[in-house]
Amino acid sequence: MGRSAIVLAAGLGTRMKSKQHKVLHRVCGKPMIIHILDELAKLDLNQIIVVVGQQREAVEAVVSGRADIAYQAEQLGTGHAVLAAMSKLSPDAKTTVVLYGDAPLIRAETIERLLKEREDRQAAAVVLTAQVKDPHGLGRVLLHSDGRVKRIVEEKDATNEQKSIDLINTGIYAYETSDLVHSLSRLRQDNAQGEYYLTDTLQILGEEQKSVFALSVQDEEEIASVNDRAQLAHVQQIMQRRINRHWMLEGVTIVDPDNTYIGLDVAIGRDTTILPGTILQGDTEIGEDCVIGPNSRLTDSRVADGAKVEYSVVIESEIGDSANVGPYAYLRPGSRIGPRVKIGDFVEIKNSSIDEETKVSHLTYVGDASIGKRVNLGCGVVTVNYDGQKKHRTVVGDDSFIGSNVNLIAPVSVGDGAYVVAGSTITDEVPSDGFAIARNRQVTKPNYVKNWKNRKPVKE
Repeated sequence: MGRSAIVLAAGLGTRMKSKQHKVLHRVCGKPMIIHILDELAKLDLNQIIVVVGQQREAVEAVVSGRADIAYQAEQLGTGHAVLAAMSKLSPDAKTTVVLYGDAPLIRAETIERLLKEREDRQAAAVVLTAQVKDPHGLGRVLLHSDGRVKRIVEEKDATNEQKSIDLINTGIYAYETSDLVHSLSRLRQDNAQGEYYLTDTLQILGEEQKSVFALSVQDEEEIASVNDRAQLAHVQQIMQRRINRHWMLEGVTIVDPDNTYIGLDVAIGRDTTILPGTILQGDTEIGEDCVIGPNSRLTDSRVADGAKVEYSVVIESEIGDSANVGPYAYLRPGSRIGPRVKIGDFVEIKNSSIDEETKVSHLTYVGDASIGKRVNLGCGVVTVNYDGQKKHRTVVGDDSFIGSNVNLIAPVSVGDGAYVVAGSTITDEVPSDGFAIARNRQVTKPNYVKNWKNRKPVKE
């Protein structure tokens, strides 16, 4: 039995007051419409159609490869948007579900219940409804005694008695596809807005004695939609609570769930602790027994078992077993931190590998370098990797000691077991077990300052 889904995403969303299309605003790191497509992908659907309109190219670029595209050139209401999808609809579709691109919290399980309800009852349509504490401003669903939908009344058209009804229309429907096509053909623009309303299809079907039923959503949070930035923040909070709860049930300690931000594609191992203010984004993977945070941001990175990251930023990098990063470290793309490495405060690493048990404790920049095992980089070491035109690489061998305030002018190499004296600027190769010092001899003049201050000014 063929199933299709139509996602309405044509309207720009003027209340967002944004240059960006509403459905492209992100919730927990992903555009809203991608959340919906991810849920639909979990279902046995033969086809997904996204109806685009304003900023067509931007929306198409995001959903490309995930759905067929239908174009609504002029936005004349929800019914008109579904009409725009009819030319793309598969002739094999027996059931068609219609939903909105600005409601990213809907779950695949709920959509499956709606589809199955339509199929089991052989209904012309099933409306997803919700019982809410405050139905103000929402369309009320009026039912017959047998549970069939009588009609949907908008707030502005409702009587006082109807306004007391707390069963509301979510705007999500499953149709017998032939009944959807037929009812769409009968839509008229005879309303104040001059638009084609999808809700009118239900009244049309009812008038023709077709069966239209209601199915109540089990969690009303699923139907929250986004029309402005305040609602965007509300939906973000709900989604984040879901994600954090999932990981806590998987054995992760999240000290302050309301102040922890984890993306949907992040993976976290058991017995890891996430401290407040931590942001985990993109394709980030955290191992077991780690401590991440507080106030750290990791993006598209890997952290092995037992590692710690404190007050730091890590982007497109790898951190090995039992390594310690931070506080206030910055790992830029391409950084590979080996097992049991110490990256301390105010250290920046870029496109470099730091091998096991090496210490880079503080106030150091390592860029475009390969640092060996058990190396000590002192305070203020800089790999000078840029000559104004090209980047060059620095190589430091195992068991070497690089003293404080050393400049390693790339391209340059320091061999295994070498010693570079503090304050040196190294431009030439230092061989294994070599000792390098590159600084001017100190000159000290006793009593010079006192005599200088006591000099009498020369009279002109």
